Amino acid sequence: MRRFVFVVMVLLAVGVAGYAFVSYGSRPIGSSVHPEMRKAFEANRIGVYAHIFASAVALLVGPCQFVPALRSRRPGLHRALGMVYLVIGVGVGGLAGLYIAWFAFGGAVSTLGFGLLALVWLFTGIQGFRTAKRRAWAEHERWMVRNFALTFAAVTLRIELGLGFAMGLPFEQFYPYLAWISWVPNAVVAEYLVRRSSAKSS
Repeated sequence: MRRFVFVVMVLLAVGVAGYAFVSYGSRPIGSSVHPEMRKAFEANRIGVYAHIFASAVALLVGPCQFVPALRSRRPGLHRALGMVYLVIGVGVGGLAGLYIAWFAFGGAVSTLGFGLLALVWLFTGIQGFRTAKRRAWAEHERWMVRNFALTFAAVTLRIELGLGFAMGLPFEQFYPYLAWISWVPNAVVAEYLVRRSSAKSS
């Protein structure tokens, strides 16, 4: 069951990352979003592209870091991919996300939700890096579980976006809530898993 969940998670992460690369790499910026969002995207191209492509890198690289065989047999590759994930994916993606949160569609609710997501994403990434430098591996793994749960917000947001449209909800009304429900439940689940794992090992 655990392996099945992991495989589904990987497929979803790769799918969303692939969509981001294809959609934003081959089409005009904002061509598939709300007209008001498109205006903001066009006015802040560098920030949007930095966030989209860096976050896509995080989605692609992140799952690899949870493969036990990679960590045990190829520690050098694990460290290299970890730096790519943290520096490019979380670092660039988080800072760009913090920037574009200021003009997020949906006003203050969206700005606060996406802005807080970016801050917590950066914070957990920094904690993951610091614990790795100290070789506190158990603590490092816990922080990275928390961090990737926030990375996965890119996936849950799109799932919830599709559900909103399927339910016939007006985009202008439900989009601001996505700034919160796309990542807060992820963080709660991650914290539950971290604490359960800690309890079992103690």
